[in-house]
Amino acid sequence: MESSDIKIDKEGIWYYRGAHMFRKDILCILFENLKVNDCGQYFIELNDEICYLDVEDTAFVITAVYKTKAPSNGHELIEVLASDDCREKLDLSTLAVGPKNIMYCRIKDGKFPARFTRKSYYQLAEFIEQDDENDDFYIVLNEQKYMIENS
Repeated sequence: MESSDIKIDKEGIWYYRGAHMFRKDILCILFENLKVNDCGQYFIELNDEICYLDVEDTAFVITAVYKTKAPSNGHELIEVLASDDCREKLDLSTLAVGPKNIMYCRIKDGKFPARFTRKSYYQLAEFIEQDDENDDFYIVLNEQKYMIENS
């Protein structure tokens, strides 16, 4: 497959033919039409056209982490802000540590992997505990323990 004109670096910054894409209105359209196939290739599908992307790691990065309470029942939850400026509840069961100790999760109802930035990882780390017996890491939320997988 030939190289794409659109690239996303590991920090989630988009480029078109080497130029930084910074206009939020354009990025919003691209994020809304972003898809990933079973082979992990990212592409934009818009107006019956498909444009494959060169993605260094993940198309989405987590830029911030917030611990809040659900208004309906008062349960604590952790929310993440993704690079598309959408805030959503973090599915703690999807947390995993990848190569080079980079933290990942899945977002958008599990459709996409997302990489934590250094800043957001440190925000999440405030809630991470370590099991002294076997050196596993986990987060406890609402009296439930969520293990962090090593991939």
